[in-house]
Amino acid sequence: MHNTQEGFCQSFSKNAWLVSTCRSLSCWFWCRTCVLQAMSGSEQDWLALRPREPSPSQCCGGGCKPCIYDVYEKELAQWEKAKAKQDKSLLTEKREQSSNSVLNPDTFTAFSVSSVEQLTEDTYQYKFELPGNSSLQLSLGQHIVLRGVVNGLEVQRAYTPISPGNAEGYFEVLIKYGELLMLASGTGLAPMLPILQSITDNEEDETFVTLVGCFPTFDKIYLKPLLQDLARYWNIRIFYILSQETSLEKLPWSYQENTYTGRLNEDLMKTIINSCRRRPFVLICGSSAFNEDMTRYLKAAGIEENSCFVF
Repeated sequence: MHNTQEGFCQSFSKNAWLVSTCRSLSCWFWCRTCVLQAMSGSEQDWLALRPREPSPSQCCGGGCKPCIYDVYEKELAQWEKAKAKQDKSLLTEKREQSSNSVLNPDTFTAFSVSSVEQLTEDTYQYKFELPGNSSLQLSLGQHIVLRGVVNGLEVQRAYTPISPGNAEGYFEVLIKYGELLMLASGTGLAPMLPILQSITDNEEDETFVTLVGCFPTFDKIYLKPLLQDLARYWNIRIFYILSQETSLEKLPWSYQENTYTGRLNEDLMKTIINSCRRRPFVLICGSSAFNEDMTRYLKAAGIEENSCFVF
């Protein structure tokens, strides 16, 4: 399996869920069949090949034909048939292509990224290679859907190519990224939630968000179910800082990887900032002492006051 982020491309005739894609020049947009040949026939290998069910956040509810759930059901039925017969070649059966387009609305097709050009601080132009002199041949109102893996989550977003519809051998899309860092202590979480929900509710919003919630203990974390639901979105990361906990061993396993004990200090702040994709805009809400400490730590990490807002 390729060790960069994965991506996939699919054609749709109506509005579909907007997608994330990898940003590395060395990455490839892989179809599912790329990983089949090296797999053995064990039960574990078959489970690894089982299609992932889309999360609710990946469906726009716009009546796409096919919907991502339709594609999932087809892939699942194909997987079940192949598994029952212990024949992985059934997973690579070719589907008929519609017209002369290199895309098929029922499956994802692999393309390579030939170039990435940064146009503004947060906007990039991606160019994809098409085989030979082929073209997408999209009709008016059509767009493509890119599938990728971001932070371990498979996500999808739709884009209208900016290249001419009859462009031969390539197509281009514009992708815009923004980033927020939210630092909340205790009830300071409250003003962050409407912002988070406005981002996740807007299928055109591609803002990456890192929320850092500071609480005394695990039991004192507010609104755990809501936060866990928000963390399922491809563009949301949530970290917990527990000042009075001394060990993570008693925490549920789903919290251990993204939880720190102790206080949010200057070193940990630099670690969090460095894990962001770009310099974020920072929102801060907590006690006066917390706000002052965070502002000082951010400055030490290279974040100036004009890139911060204190509630």
